[in-house]
Order: sequence, then structure tokens, then C-alpha cells
Amino acid sequence: MTAPMVLAIPSKGRLQADSAARLAAGGLDLVQAGAGRSYRARIKGMAGVEVAFLSAPEIAREIGAGAVHLGITGRDQVEETVPQFGARTAVLLPLGFGRCDVVVAVPEAWIDVVTMEDLDDVAADFRPRHGRRLTVATKYINLTRRFFAGHGIADYRIVESLGATEGAPATGAADLIVDITTTGATLRDNGLKILADGVILRSEASLVASRTVAWTERQREALGLLLARLEPKAARRALKLLSA
Repeated sequence: MTAPMVLAIPSKGRLQADSAARLAAGGLDLVQAGAGRSYRARIKGMAGVEVAFLSAPEIAREIGAGAVHLGITGRDQVEETVPQFGARTAVLLPLGFGRCDVVVAVPEAWIDVVTMEDLDDVAADFRPRHGRRLTVATKYINLTRRFFAGHGIADYRIVESLGATEGAPATGAADLIVDITTTGATLRDNGLKILADGVILRSEASLVASRTVAWTERQREALGLLLARLEPKAARRALKLLSA
């Protein structure tokens, strides 16, 4: 018997509700498997597809590892979590919810720091002035390192954030932050501003496929049917992207 195509969706919260609603809008209704707290489901009327409920970071990791065929997760999670994400994953279809920006934000009191070039100047001068490196609080360690390297910024230290990242500069836990925002209001409430060229990534929930899993012809057919329900015009383009 041919193994089913496995679709991972968020296991709880707003992302789960929005994912289920987006699938339902395409006539893809989820039917829970087994008990009410089961982490497996199926799609009504669509054979050959199994649904797994995972956390958003887990979905990205499992797609990158080839443990699931595709999933609904944020692009920020994919690019942060999956090594060589461009070769291991394919973002097939943005889904129009879960939008956020990953940004570099500094204290508003830094009136002369407006761009990443300005921040580079601060970083270069920080150790001689303060006897330590500039510190950046973030949960997005890989995205931060790649973005800062792209701007030639090397003399800084990352402080991994385990709580409310936006509060780190006010408490002295870090000098600036890299975090997600939707409107920027929380950053402003904490006395922070986004650098003019400090948007690292514009993210939203997307249907993301694994390029490391061994797709069978039946699983590709199931993917084509699912895409045709979600976004008919995008189905052919998405399948070509996965094959590239």
C-alpha cells in the first residue's frame, strides 16, 4: 500500500485555527483521527493525505529533514530553523495569514542610528568605549547572523531571548533586538525603533514542501489535488517549483 502524503499543520492557537479555516475555504475539511486530543487527522474526501499536528518550529524542522512532505508554517521559521533552506525546502504558496516582519530595532534614544551602516559604526566603536561588545537579544539567531554578516557587522554578541525580547534594552539585558512585529506598536511602546533598512524578512504562513523527501507519483498527485483546491492558478507553478 502506498504511503500517504503527510501534511503538517500547527497544533494549537491562532495559526491552527487560521490553517484549518484556509483549508476549509478550499473545501478541505479536517476530520480528527481517534480521540479528541489526537495529533493526527485526515482531510474529508481526500484519500492518500495524512495530517499531523506539530508546533510551527517542529514543522519547519520536519520539512527540512524530509520527515513530512509539506506543512503550513511561517517563512521566518523555515529560514531560521532549516540549514540550507533554499535547497531543502520549497515555499509553494503564501496563505495570507500569520504575517509578520523580522526586524532590527534599536532604542529611540539612539538618534544618530538610522540605518544598518550607522549600526556598524556603533558596533565598531562599542568595545573601546564600553569594554564589551554590542549585544543583540533575539530568538532568531541564524537570521540575525546572516543579515548582520551581509552588512559587514561582526563585532557583536547575541543574547538568546527566552522571554519578551522587546523588553531587553530597557532592562539592560541587551543593547538592541532582532524580533518579529506586525504593526511596530509594541516596539514603540518599549522605546524602540526599526532601522530604515532593518527589515530582515517579511514573513507569512505558507505551504512549504520538502525537497529532501522521496516523493512518489501518488504523493505528487495528492499534492496537485490539494494545491488545486487551495489556489488553482498556483497549482501548476508550485509543482514546477518543487520539481526544479
